[in-house]
Formats: sequence, structure tokens, C-alpha cells
Amino acid sequence: MLVFQVGDKVVYPMHGAGVIEAIEERVVLGKTKRYYILRLPYGEMQIMVPTDVAGGVLRQVIDEEGVKRVQDILQGTKSKMSTNWNRRYRANLEKIKSGDVYEVAEVVRNLAQREREKGLSTGERKMLDNARQILLSELVLAQGMNHAAASSWLDQILA
Repeated sequence: MLVFQVGDKVVYPMHGAGVIEAIEERVVLGKTKRYYILRLPYGEMQIMVPTDVAGGVLRQVIDEEGVKRVQDILQGTKSKMSTNWNRRYRANLEKIKSGDVYEVAEVVRNLAQREREKGLSTGERKMLDNARQILLSELVLAQGMNHAAASSWLDQILA
């Protein structure tokens, strides 16, 4: 039984949101399996996700209520973060890996605020850029706007 259909907007953790373009059978490592073929708009990436595990990996893009919650998180106050760079980096990485848009929004907010206050290391700057792209990819699909408009919206909220 398939969890998703062609045309569904879904999120793949660590990569962002995309649209299921097809459901195909492919032979990989000698085994025939069905895969969701997911097209991610950023980097023109295509990902194959086995249909039998997709329910535990993919999730639907947030709705309008979810976008409002993301906005509230982005406008909220910075969470308490470790002063140890390594611990802070690992905690943020776990949040991004979770695939939870609200945790990704928290990482974007916290790192953006830290950048304004103290500046970021190269690693954290890269992490902020990555988390921002993941968040933007979902906002683009959730709100039906283009990348530039979504980026501008995010910049205004974070300012």
C-alpha cells in the first residue's frame, strides 16, 4: 500500500521539500523494489526513496497553520544554547536531521540571532545556510511562492 501519490509535496530530512514525480520499480543491488522518485527544486536533485520505508522517512509539507507556527518560532526568542561550539553544533545538527520543520526553524532563528550578536564560525555559517535552504524549500511549496519571495519573507521575519 502506498502512503504517497504522484504530485504529493513531501519533505525528505536533511535535503528539504520536493514533489513526487513518479513511482517506479527499479533494480538496485539485485533487488527489485518500488521507489518514490522525488524531485527537489534546489540543486535539481532527484532522490529515490523505497516505498516500503517512505512512511518513516518522508512527511507531507506543512499547511497554512504550520506556516504560521514557523513564523511564530522565527519571531520568538533564542533558545538556550551551549557555549561549547561542538555541543551546539551537534545539537543543531540533530534538529536538522530530525526533519521536523519546527526544529529546523529553531536552528535558523538561533543561528541567525547568534550571527547578529557574536558572529558565526565557518561551520555554523554553513549550517545556517543549509538549514535556511531546507526551511525555504518547504515554505516555497507550502505557500506556493517562488524562492526569491520566500527568501525575502524569511529575511523580514528574522530582521
